Amino acid sequence: MALLDSIFGKKKKEFRASCKITKEPLEKGFGYLLTTSQIVASKKYWDMIMTEPETLSYTVSHFKNQASGTQMRSMIFEKYASVDKPWIVSDSIINYFDVDKGAAKEGAKKWWELEGNYAPTNTGPANSTLDPQSFQTWKNYAILEAGREKVK
Repeated sequence: MALLDSIFGKKKKEFRASCKITKEPLEKGFGYLLTTSQIVASKKYWDMIMTEPETLSYTVSHFKNQASGTQMRSMIFEKYASVDKPWIVSDSIINYFDVDKGAAKEGAKKWWELEGNYAPTNTGPANSTLDPQSFQTWKNYAILEAGREKVK
């Protein structure tokens, strides 16, 4: 087998990616690269996450003052806020975030060139990249307020 590989040359598997939020496939060189702190600092993002079909029941429970719903929302927040790698996201979701799109697009280009092995500065979990007051503000919004308009 090694002989056949050397004769015909084993093809390197093509690097592929999909949006970390929508799961849609991304064409090579496209998308935007965001940090976890940029993701966490978005009301639109949290409103979407907390009202998806998989999480809506927890949101409804939370707003009915059921502790189990609030606890699950807290776990959802921690899951997303603790991501230590950058997020590659698609054109369809970038407007959920208040970011410099040019810089995010440049970051994505570098990320593609290095096949996912590039991380912009300030990459890491939100609790270590946001100042404590901002982190707490976004945590409170995500857990206590996100999705209120859709379920009230």
